[in-house]
Amino acid sequence: MTDFLTTPEGRRIAYNRLMGQGPGVVFLGGFKSDMQGTKALHLQDWAQAQGRAFLRFDYSGHGQSSGDFMEYCIGDGLADAMAAITALTTGPQVLVGSSMGGWIALLVARALPERVAGLVGIAPAPDFTEDSVWAGMTAAEQAEMMDKGHITRPSDYSPEPYVFTRKLVLDGRNHLVLRQPLPLPFPVRILQGTADTDVPPVVALRLMDHADSPDLRLTLVKGADHRFSTPACLRLIEQAVADVSQSET
Repeated sequence: MTDFLTTPEGRRIAYNRLMGQGPGVVFLGGFKSDMQGTKALHLQDWAQAQGRAFLRFDYSGHGQSSGDFMEYCIGDGLADAMAAITALTTGPQVLVGSSMGGWIALLVARALPERVAGLVGIAPAPDFTEDSVWAGMTAAEQAEMMDKGHITRPSDYSPEPYVFTRKLVLDGRNHLVLRQPLPLPFPVRILQGTADTDVPPVVALRLMDHADSPDLRLTLVKGADHRFSTPACLRLIEQAVADVSQSET
């Protein structure tokens, strides 16, 4: 059953929550994704079978939550995640961030380290608005975005193109995590497909090199794409969550 949380900013955030033992698991979805995705639903079923608390939600402008996708930015996603974690969970949580959700998870961990038991990044995309979207455009395309307010790009995973806005890029510059120290004082697992064309493995390697964690491991899966949703990949996600949870159980 879908419930709704009104955030301090007045946004209405859709969520599904399972009560259970800790550390709880919080799933943070990707850009233009919602909480009905394969990984989110699979992880909820796994958590339920384990008797674990679990939370999934839609960022503002995504899924069933209020707001306009064209107005969404990373700061909104961070505020939504912090509001949901603060209001809807208790104790340390395992953050599972997919793609953009991996960036949001890192930002939450930086802001609320005491609430994080561990972190699992699935093809995490920290700083993608700067290093992928902005850096991947020509000067003419950058000028077009600044002038029109947005630009479209084809997607390998959807018939509809991605829309990247000026607001998304400019706000993203206020939330970069790879330009300054990134302490992650808990277990971290990064899962990455070698055939990922949206977030290539070099991003995971850069994050691994940059982050400061006492227990950080990267798993590369040959041939896996950005969806990372095959049965074998889903089992790896389960194992990673269980692995980072061990020190808290």
